Amino acid sequence: MRDRAPRPANRGLFSSLARGPDGPATAGEADIASECEGDALTGTAARYAAAVLAGALCCLIPLAVPVHGPLGGPVDWPRLGLLAFLHTCAESLALGLPTPCARLGRRLLRRPPREAREAVRALPGRGFFPVLFAGVLLLAPAAAALVAVPGALTAHVPAPRRLRRLWNAAQLAVAAFAAAAVYRLLGGPHLLFGTHFPTAALGALAAVAVFCLVNAALVGVMRQLCAARRARGTHPADLARATGAVVLPALVQGAGGLMVAVLWQGPYGAFAAVLALLPLSISAWMFAQGHREAATHRATVRALVQAVEIKDAYTRGHSERVGRAAVLMARQLGMAEDRIRTLHFAGTLHDVGKLGVATELLRRNGPLTEAERRAVEVHPVFGHELVRDLAFLGEAREGILHHHERLDGRGYPAGLAGERIPEFARIISVADAFDSMTSTRSYRRGRPVAEAVVELQRCAGSQFDPVMVTALVAAVDRHGWQPEPPPPGGWDGEVPDIPLGVPEPARRVPGPGGRISAGGTP
Repeated sequence: MRDRAPRPANRGLFSSLARGPDGPATAGEADIASECEGDALTGTAARYAAAVLAGALCCLIPLAVPVHGPLGGPVDWPRLGLLAFLHTCAESLALGLPTPCARLGRRLLRRPPREAREAVRALPGRGFFPVLFAGVLLLAPAAAALVAVPGALTAHVPAPRRLRRLWNAAQLAVAAFAAAAVYRLLGGPHLLFGTHFPTAALGALAAVAVFCLVNAALVGVMRQLCAARRARGTHPADLARATGAVVLPALVQGAGGLMVAVLWQGPYGAFAAVLALLPLSISAWMFAQGHREAATHRATVRALVQAVEIKDAYTRGHSERVGRAAVLMARQLGMAEDRIRTLHFAGTLHDVGKLGVATELLRRNGPLTEAERRAVEVHPVFGHELVRDLAFLGEAREGILHHHERLDGRGYPAGLAGERIPEFARIISVADAFDSMTSTRSYRRGRPVAEAVVELQRCAGSQFDPVMVTALVAAVDRHGWQPEPPPPGGWDGEVPDIPLGVPEPARRVPGPGGRISAGGTP
């Protein structure tokens, strides 16, 4: 087979609204920033980002120009400064990262910076927002917007840091301003200062809801603008799921913000409010550790896939696409999100057993003998042996072992049939075949998606589970499918355009100078 050049790693400008295994939203994986695919913002997306930044600056104008009415009022600068400081430091502490003060101290002492750790992105449910929500309840809208700015501008973010920090600061400031404005218009401060419960809690709930909705709208528009140049943008259902993943944790942290605000108004003032942040910080820190553990699992999977790709050129991109197709199918089937994450691991690692197969057999372009074919067909068993001690994979291990079984019992390695084949294996089998048919090899051009779908439907009931085939067809119709692109410069030589079901010609092997010459037998 032709050795394909690996595609360059994607370096987006912003972190995604909801980066799940397949790109669209995943519950628990929602992010509060938006991401554009590519190295820089251009066109409409750039103008939109500039407009949001301008809107954030407008929100801060009342700090310098007195504004009367419910949206104005005197600025309590000591309270604002303390809240901004607490938000900046508590965010870093809750995520297990050095605070800006600690980083500044190490610089002043000329000590080398600590080794950077993965930053857990700040968002309701994954970051630490009770202080920001307390500012929404205690301060005027402009002051509440300013509370979010220092923490966003000093946050741990991937490169390009300046652009990410400006975007995060702008969208958080706009969302905080809108939430504080709604809270004041509803008479929230009067109820809070008079400790009228549960009426005061209703105003706080409305403020948190507005914060989430404004932020989701800002992020969603950016994501759609960035996705506009692709064939299909983000599906509305994916955005709805991403928004839901943010709103529920935000409501929990909103309750924490209400507690901080109430204690601040009590006899012990800011001291009691700061003490109340301790258990909230511990809770957020534990959540961050869980996130880092999940990141370690993903890194383990990536390392195994990269090892397979080095050995078998065909799997470059194939494993990732199979994992993505499997996730799309699972969502179509209504599978729970925790199982979807495990399924993504299974689809991505389905060919990891090729590490135990002779490299010469994997790279051979000519036909295999019966003994060699059996040696290749044992790769699901090798894969299961390689990952069986990775407890976090769970039922993914059975999916890896049985992804070459057939519904009629004529598959391998165990010859299972029907419902005896694990659900993960039945999903991966369809996803694997679909990507194989739509991918170009050195001896056969990838077939159109429509033709691959017809072939899957023809084999449904014998080789594939009809339910899984139907799920794939529906998912592809909903989300679209981008087959593997050719390497830079295109394929060397002419790749035969052979319809499915027609015997393949003799496979071609690289000749002198990289040219493709005929070799082998059908």
